Amino acid sequence: MAVGILEVHVVSAKGLKSTDFLGGIDPYVVVQYRNQERQTSVARGAGGSPEWNEKLTFRVEYPINGQGGGGGEHKLLLKIMDHDTFSADDFLGLATIHQVKDLLEIGVEKGSSELHPCKHSVVTAANSYCGEIKVGLTITIKQEGGDGGQGQQFGGWRQSRDF
Repeated sequence: MAVGILEVHVVSAKGLKSTDFLGGIDPYVVVQYRNQERQTSVARGAGGSPEWNEKLTFRVEYPINGQGGGGGEHKLLLKIMDHDTFSADDFLGLATIHQVKDLLEIGVEKGSSELHPCKHSVVTAANSYCGEIKVGLTITIKQEGGDGGQGQQFGGWRQSRDF
């Protein structure tokens, strides 16, 4: 099994629509990969064209244990939310990136792979277009073959199994 790092570069968004009565939005992005979730900072006062230029990292494995690299597990979900101070945050839209499996396969073969920042459609819960988000991906493989006979890694330290 190959283990590595997926770096998600959340650059910007355009065309986001407000769900608030007053019209202003303070967007942020919740990025989900498998059972991991990270979020960008809130782009306060940025309206429908926010810029984050933030990098979020996730641990990746290929193939997924016992699943032979099943493609459905390798998608990246980007939920765009509107931060509200006095009420629950509002859902603005969702973008899905399916190229993670392909990037992982190339990364396993070459040690790393990259999808330069490009635009992805954002859709509402009703699946209608509501803007776009610009995101780039980089995968760097750190380890192959399970633990490579080196023991397990804990917080940057390797724990030997030879005690």
